[in-house]
Amino acid sequence: MTTSQNSKKQKSVSDQQTGSSSSSKQPKGAPPASAQNQDSKSSPESQVENFVDLSDPQYYLNRELSWLEFNRRVLHEAMDSRTPLLERLKFMSIFGSNLDEFFMVRVAGLKQQVEAEVSKLTPDGRTPQEQLDDISALLQPIITKQHEHFETVLRQEMATNGIYLLDYADLNKKQKSYLKTHFEEQVFPVLTPLAVDPGHPFPYISNLSLNLAVIMNDVEKDLHRFARIKIPPARFVKLPAELRPKHRGKPAAWAGVPLEQVIGHHLEALFPGMEVGEYCSFRITRNADLAVEEDEADDLMLAIEKELRKRRLGGSAVRMEISSSAPAMVRETLMHEMGLTNKEVYEVDGLLNLGDMMTFMGLPLPHLKDLPWTPVAPPRLKQLAAGEIDELDTSQDFFSVIRHKDLLVHHPYHSFTATVQQFITQAAHDAHVLAIKMTLYRTSGDSPIVNALISAAENGKQVAALVELKARFDEENNILWARKLEKAGVHVVYGIAGLKTHTKVTLVVRREEEKIRRYVHIGTGNYNPKTARIYTDLGLLSCCPELGADLSELFNFLTGYSRQTSYRKLLIAPVSLRDRMNKLIEQEIEHVKQGNEGKIVAKMNALVDPQIIAKLYEASRAGVQIDLVVRGICCLRPGIKGISETIRVTSVIGRYLEHSRIFYFHNNGEREIYIGSADWMRRNLDRRIEAMTPIEEPSLQDKLIRLLDIMRSDNRQGWDLQADGTYAQRSPQSEEEERSSHNILMEMALRASEQ
Repeated sequence: MTTSQNSKKQKSVSDQQTGSSSSSKQPKGAPPASAQNQDSKSSPESQVENFVDLSDPQYYLNRELSWLEFNRRVLHEAMDSRTPLLERLKFMSIFGSNLDEFFMVRVAGLKQQVEAEVSKLTPDGRTPQEQLDDISALLQPIITKQHEHFETVLRQEMATNGIYLLDYADLNKKQKSYLKTHFEEQVFPVLTPLAVDPGHPFPYISNLSLNLAVIMNDVEKDLHRFARIKIPPARFVKLPAELRPKHRGKPAAWAGVPLEQVIGHHLEALFPGMEVGEYCSFRITRNADLAVEEDEADDLMLAIEKELRKRRLGGSAVRMEISSSAPAMVRETLMHEMGLTNKEVYEVDGLLNLGDMMTFMGLPLPHLKDLPWTPVAPPRLKQLAAGEIDELDTSQDFFSVIRHKDLLVHHPYHSFTATVQQFITQAAHDAHVLAIKMTLYRTSGDSPIVNALISAAENGKQVAALVELKARFDEENNILWARKLEKAGVHVVYGIAGLKTHTKVTLVVRREEEKIRRYVHIGTGNYNPKTARIYTDLGLLSCCPELGADLSELFNFLTGYSRQTSYRKLLIAPVSLRDRMNKLIEQEIEHVKQGNEGKIVAKMNALVDPQIIAKLYEASRAGVQIDLVVRGICCLRPGIKGISETIRVTSVIGRYLEHSRIFYFHNNGEREIYIGSADWMRRNLDRRIEAMTPIEEPSLQDKLIRLLDIMRSDNRQGWDLQADGTYAQRSPQSEEEERSSHNILMEMALRASEQ
């Protein structure tokens, strides 16, 4: 869809919001605005008039453009002066690395569709080519804004705080002399200049590498030559303390120069006898998605390893970033060799690849970072450690806490190490534990979870681990762990052909007093202690017999042969999750029709599924009050008159990455609340193994509702989605207290731990 077509589509939505009666500006099949608000119990004739085609493309936002709006909110954190300086550099880096993955996967996929002449429309009515055009049109000014802010604001603030990212041209003689020696001793031996001429074919440019393109003049032959130099990975050359600028009377905390500038000013050493002309930086992004035909792969691990070898080089080019000062000859040559169009070229005025700004988070400057937070143990576990829970079994172990009552943990406010990791570690060494089964989607490089599973196997327990080899960009790491687990005697499986296993569950089987009891952990996040400090996730620890039985049957489905189609309490995708979510929404519609309250509050990472969105529109038209907290992509348009007037969508972007999924249905006071691994996306509902568990303990339900209320009322990091797909940032009104959900939840966790 072209930009002008998109504008017409947004104008149509805007006309509905203002109640325009022009039939040409109404959605397809919609009645006049005066008919949209008639009572649902009106005559059959008026009910026919009230019909609206809820699949009409104008009621849906584009998935890719919505993701770009999410990343724009990430960039805002890098530009918000209320955020500490090094945290802003971190967000600048995250914005860049997010875009890298977006191009490697999403844009690459769209380009493949265009090349295959796929004409299928998205729910919002765009073809693949129209999406690519709109991505370029939306993204170009955002990229310009990103680099302008870095060059004109952040670099100056860095210097003000004793962090000097210098340009080579501005250095003094001593600094240049030091860098000349550094180049000759540390850099020159590593570099491999690659010429392009009839005897030297155009070199392969690896994915995401930073490069210099150099024009040389062969004076003897009156020719212009082209060469490429790949920049080594250590991006910045740090100056020693005695050569750094003074900051408040002392050497600056850090001072350095981009390596590409150091190389650029010593090109004569690489091309002796040639006259070096202009040079510029450029960077290529390639298709990096894996293409594994599982049905044809005799060994899934070997098939993925083969694809990983291809990824290291990358597939076809999908984007080029290049210095705005690049000579026309260089730009045209690179575009031709990479097979790129002008819309796929992003000119940058300043440093390329601001993803490297994450480097500065390692500086020992705590006053330029968020206040440190140390996750705490939940009060019940802290009391257990102190021996203060008299009503529990005399064994006084982790399992006794769970037997007493279900435990809900919330990371990073609650310590992952003291909760989930401790649960699995204790199970590995408990003499009464017979078996441990768990799913591993993503885990850390030095994983204490995996080490605990190995210990359990060595201790003679039955241990089964489902390692998802297709976890994007973690495939290689997971292959390494899978082999290590197999070597230790763990039963390792790789899931179901055609389905990613995305659920995050653990089952521990324990013998207690001549009977078997099953303990479970069902979470929203990965078994990764590192990301558990920056992602917000929930987990339920329970010994509910029905949940234990459900997980036993789920693992039988994952590791053996099973056609299990029903579970006692768990909602499992792709078996029952979609159907149950639809029925829960319909249940709220029915309550409203009967004159009662209808209310849905849901928190997730992304809302994309058109069937769920249409069902939410149906609920809104019936009068159900719907509040959605959606961190990233949201394809639903809220606030459209007669369609989604009762739907509000909030996004919270801040210190922690919101990753938990919570679904709350009021159910006329008999509330139903679920947590789990699934977003409302087609892939989660139809193409992945997911598990959602009900939260039935009233006190835990209260905690989740309180959490949802805190997120919905955030006026510091909260954003409101508008019907046109843009977001408006919230800010405290006059005399209103600032409410940052992350700060509030840290304070609550700390107070609870001190009681």
